[in-house]
Amino acid sequence: MFRATYLLLICIVIIPTLPGIIGVMLSSFSYIPPVGLDSLSLQGYADVLNWPGISTSSLLTLFTALTSTYLALTICFAILQSLWRNKHWKRVELVLSPLLAVPHVAFAIGFAFLFAPTGLTTRIISTLFGVEFNDISTSWLVHDPFAIGLTLALALKEVPFLLLMSIPILQQLEIEKLSKVGSSLGYSPSQLWIKVVLPQWLAKMRFPLFAVVAYASSVVDFALILGPNTPPTLAMLVWQWFNDPDLQLLPRAASGAILLFILTSFLLLLVLLIEKFATHYFKRWQYSGRAGISLPGTSFFGIITLLSIAIFPLMLIWSYAQRWRFPDIMPSRFSDRFWESEWPSFLPIISQSIAIALITAMITLCLAVLAHEYRIKNKLHIPGYVVAIPMLIPQLSILFGLQIATLYVSSESYYLWVIWSHIFFAFPFVYLSLDGPWKSYNQNYTRAALSLGKSPLQTFFMVKSRLLLPSILYAWAIGASVSLAQYLPTLILGGGRIATVTTEAVALSSGFDRRVTAIYALWQALLPFVFFTTAILASRLQHRARVKPTIYQESVPNDATSRKPRHP
Repeated sequence: MFRATYLLLICIVIIPTLPGIIGVMLSSFSYIPPVGLDSLSLQGYADVLNWPGISTSSLLTLFTALTSTYLALTICFAILQSLWRNKHWKRVELVLSPLLAVPHVAFAIGFAFLFAPTGLTTRIISTLFGVEFNDISTSWLVHDPFAIGLTLALALKEVPFLLLMSIPILQQLEIEKLSKVGSSLGYSPSQLWIKVVLPQWLAKMRFPLFAVVAYASSVVDFALILGPNTPPTLAMLVWQWFNDPDLQLLPRAASGAILLFILTSFLLLLVLLIEKFATHYFKRWQYSGRAGISLPGTSFFGIITLLSIAIFPLMLIWSYAQRWRFPDIMPSRFSDRFWESEWPSFLPIISQSIAIALITAMITLCLAVLAHEYRIKNKLHIPGYVVAIPMLIPQLSILFGLQIATLYVSSESYYLWVIWSHIFFAFPFVYLSLDGPWKSYNQNYTRAALSLGKSPLQTFFMVKSRLLLPSILYAWAIGASVSLAQYLPTLILGGGRIATVTTEAVALSSGFDRRVTAIYALWQALLPFVFFTTAILASRLQHRARVKPTIYQESVPNDATSRKPRHP
């Protein structure tokens, strides 16, 4: 039964990668029988290569993905260098979960509200310094042709993820011992971090960097809100091709998805080469003197925190703003009519989003726990890098193939395919979030319970699950948040018939009323906080119940034990 369930897991979250890739490859060669294309051809690739601006879109993707990844990596290292294990580190850990909970779409919309040509930053500069913006259509960081704003926003949003991935790595490196050895050799703290910690940390950050650069190269929703339009990034361009009503042009979109896959693979290889070159082939900097560089990590973390916090009140103000003329810093009139008018249509959408997220989180959590338990008890299991494949492959490169595959099974089961696609893309995140706790669990507890006559199932639920409950609840919150943030899987496999908070927020961000956009973005940002808050409160209640001492009151007087026995 255990092996059969594990095989079911493989069929749900691993094997579908193959039909996804095979389907999009066959489609790129103009073989799509459901739409009448049944002969192989290279016309799709020819259309892609002859498209005006395809080279610019590809270069924009390369620049955006690579620059944002290493900018985020630099900021992350600066924060670790300045704050690791000092008196302010507890604050970093406290703020890290809320920062991670902010969805990419909500962050992008808040970033646009701040830095758009008529955004809050422009209003403050115009009011305080008397600067007149005669052409407010000039874009600074939103839809700028060089994708500077997109790059900066991606870098700032990925820093909390890299910080979270760095914590177990630095714990393995034992920074305290390295600091003592470095101090005895005369190295300053900044020099120790640059020359001793950085090479080891960078080698172990390979997989998180892969995930970040793969997401940055293939992101669509983030680029729709902040990226350039003429020409767009390659992922946006491919998404526009997929939305073309002429089904005979689908080979062009599939060929673009293959090109995006090749470009992302090249970026992954480039990240690996940069790491090898910096730590192995060109390593003179590691022992060339003792001068070090102290990076302003505290300032970086403060800016990221303030920017993430400022998003919520700004979106709340926009949702109630009835009249907000430029360049006024605050609205001149407030009204709740936008909430009243949107609430009847918004309530079913938010209910549907929560239902899909909760179902996805529960199924994904069960599958991830099953995978870890099977890995412990069996030598033959799925390697971690195979589990992480959905994180590293661009969604556009496999979703079209998956959509073609679903047409042969059941073309009308939209809810089923949407939930399954959310499970498919959320499983790697949940699995990796449980990897550390499962590896650090002391198996002696399990052996002791088994020796006392408990069955393996009783041991898991009565001992192991209780000890690991905070991590399990945190993984559940991650699964629900990842499901809530899915944009492309919901649109493609849902056939446009299933609306969620994320799909509506992205659709409204492209020129609709900012007040309505703010309502959807605000809820899209609040729901993950609800998930994480629920997980934290539940784990604390369980911890209190577990450590609460048992009070045994005897019927004898309190001083009975202190009295000496009387002898006749």
